[in-house]
Amino acid sequence: MNSPGLRERKKAKTRLAIQEAAYRLIREQGYDATTVDQIAAAAEVSPATFFRYFPTKEDALLQDEYDPLLIENWRKHLNDKASPVAVARRVVAETLGAVSAHDEEIIRYRTELMFQVPQLRARLWDNWSQTQRMINELIAEQLGLDAGDIRVRATGGALIGAMLAVFEVWTADPDQGLAKVLDEALAVLEGGV
Repeated sequence: MNSPGLRERKKAKTRLAIQEAAYRLIREQGYDATTVDQIAAAAEVSPATFFRYFPTKEDALLQDEYDPLLIENWRKHLNDKASPVAVARRVVAETLGAVSAHDEEIIRYRTELMFQVPQLRARLWDNWSQTQRMINELIAEQLGLDAGDIRVRATGGALIGAMLAVFEVWTADPDQGLAKVLDEALAVLEGGV
């Protein structure tokens, strides 16, 4: 796989600077008191640049790089003979097992915000629905079924339900690692509740 070029690295760096500024300011001032202009200034970009990366303040908090990584890693396992839940378990371990302590803390804070801030909580369901559609497409491709097939939808829904439960448990107990709790939940599904 080719490493990203200079332009892509600069864009990723700017995106991360905006998000980290948003997290820091919201932690200091609260969600409602933090404006896009303040976030842009803290990230040393213009408001117009902010909006090139994120359509709204909520998007700066909700968007992350993990869905594309999960999809990329899942595609590597599409020909595995394992069940979709077993594949999901491997993919989660591969993707989140390498997350640094700093990044895990950001994920935790972002998740706490999503559960606490009404504007984010409303958008959270859209985010989870998009993730489930992506998972359903991967499961369908792996099993050779239509994405609308009930077996695909039920499996994708079970995976999303398990992940949602994990995020609720994990944010309440900071001592547990995200990858560990996700693996435990997916093991339950894999074992057939």
